Amino acid sequence: MKLRIETITKFNRIPQDIRKQHQGFREWDFVSSKFDHQTILQIVIDGRYPNAVDIEGKPLPTLVYLAREKRPQYHHHFKAGAMNALIRVSSRISNGPIILNVDCDMYSNNSKSIKYALCFFMDEEKGDEIAYVQFPQNFCNITNNDMYASSFKAGYKFELPGLDANGGPCYIGSGCFHRREALLGKKYDKHCKVDWKRLSDGKVEESASIFEETCKILASSTFEQNTLWGKEMGLKYGCPVEDNVTGLSIQCRGWKSIFLNPQREGFLGLAPTTLLQMLVQHKRWSEGHLQIFLSRYCPLLYGHKKIPLKLQLAYSTYNLWAANCWPTLYYVVVPCLCLLKGISLFPKTSSPWLLPFAYVAIANRSYSLGEHQWSGSTLRGWCNDQRMWMFKRTTSYLFAFVDTILKILGCSKPAFVITAKVADDDVLKRYEKEMIEFGATSPMFDILATLAMLNLFSSFGAINKVISLDADELCKVLDQFGLQILLCLALVTINMPVYQALFLRKDNGRVPSSITYKSIIFALLACTLALC
Repeated sequence: MKLRIETITKFNRIPQDIRKQHQGFREWDFVSSKFDHQTILQIVIDGRYPNAVDIEGKPLPTLVYLAREKRPQYHHHFKAGAMNALIRVSSRISNGPIILNVDCDMYSNNSKSIKYALCFFMDEEKGDEIAYVQFPQNFCNITNNDMYASSFKAGYKFELPGLDANGGPCYIGSGCFHRREALLGKKYDKHCKVDWKRLSDGKVEESASIFEETCKILASSTFEQNTLWGKEMGLKYGCPVEDNVTGLSIQCRGWKSIFLNPQREGFLGLAPTTLLQMLVQHKRWSEGHLQIFLSRYCPLLYGHKKIPLKLQLAYSTYNLWAANCWPTLYYVVVPCLCLLKGISLFPKTSSPWLLPFAYVAIANRSYSLGEHQWSGSTLRGWCNDQRMWMFKRTTSYLFAFVDTILKILGCSKPAFVITAKVADDDVLKRYEKEMIEFGATSPMFDILATLAMLNLFSSFGAINKVISLDADELCKVLDQFGLQILLCLALVTINMPVYQALFLRKDNGRVPSSITYKSIIFALLACTLALC
């Protein structure tokens, strides 16, 4: 099987002999569009039959291929709709009490993950109150210094485990074991105990062909009409981060969750290999979170008296990612322009009011560095995290905030953007060498390049003024503008990979010339207006 999978992946097509073996593949031959087709379902391996064994004679589980029906006139609700169709079909075939949800680009890396999760579900004292066990979303292609800050090591080491004492972590969409009845909308009842033996005794006598036909109805595009699916049952509809709002609603029904991070990663996937992929991914996440905060599912309102206040605030922290773009943009843009104009924004270096600023800056960064070191990251990895932190806040979060407001005003339609995880060989080679990939045109890169050039020009302007001063005047200027100059130089240091991609790199991952010209023009224009 491994060889067949690798061959199909290499040639990007399914051989004719394999297509003939499976009816599901043959049905795709009569489909004109992947967005307009009937339900395609086939029981590939029927675990009820004695001949369903592997090469060693060990029994195989039931394996079902499903492509739910899609019609242009019916909204298919993206990942949430697919999950709900799978929940219904699986309830007809096996009705297992526990459901594992893994994204298509992830795979199991620890055969004991199921055993670990079941230990929580089957615990005699607290097991009946657990709705889901969430594993971290780890990746197999992270570079040595985590160039795009995709590993979330500090978050998985400190943040999510800390939520276990307050009701449990949020549902992050993959690597999660769910209790079926909790996903189906049932409220937690402390008097209801699960009889695991009775649940595992169910047997179905229908043939595979009858099974397939009856299950197709459950995956039809009209099945959910006038039902509670997507509202009170299954994953919630209407939000790009359906996992987060679904987890919140489950916890508000009285259930708790557990975060489990074993020494050997339970599941591994693929992290974005280009900067644009990462920024687009975070734009979708932060946009969805902000939509939740501005909807009736706002944790502070929807979770009031249902979940602890600490858990409400924890959800709100993620929900307000997009709003963080504004203070970050202020510190990136305003101080450097005011420096050119000669306007001081911070206390003098000789003033005692400098101490609160210095304390906050040093303590915050030291705490962040300590977290990363404790979670196994490198010093350079922490620097990359700080860089991506700024890149996301000035681009992804900004676009997410603006798009959310436009949607609320009815000026924009909601869309679900899938993060591409496929890259060509050249891109992968640069990724392995930890060279940031800028080789595409995007408004996000326009902003990044312009902000980088703006701080570079301001730093040059400040240095030019300082060089021409005598010793006494130099001390006065540094006393008055020391913090602003330091901030601009820090931003220039963070943006060093941007300058390299703008002017020094010759590979296909460099910044396109059109973006370089626009960034220089916009930055010079902003500096000129500041000096007027």
